Amino acid sequence: MDYKPDKPLSTLIGNIKTVSSRLIRKEFPTIKEKYFYNKPYFWTGAYFVPSCGAVTVEQLKHYVENQEHPKQWFAFSFVLYWS
Repeated sequence: MDYKPDKPLSTLIGNIKTVSSRLIRKEFPTIKEKYFYNKPYFWTGAYFVPSCGAVTVEQLKHYVENQEHPKQWFAFSFVLYWS
């Protein structure tokens, strides 16, 4: 995925939600009647984007894999690469 860093992250998330909603509704037309009570929306407006700075993906992976209590919730980020 290409993402320009000068655009707000909320715009990217909104676009992903819009496109995925359209594709899901097209492929599964009865899903809205069964699960969304025929309402005109698919996703909520909310989203969660955690972040951490100054670490590599390898360091983050090592940190998560070596937790003393792996069943606890730990927030970590993914990396968006853009060109």
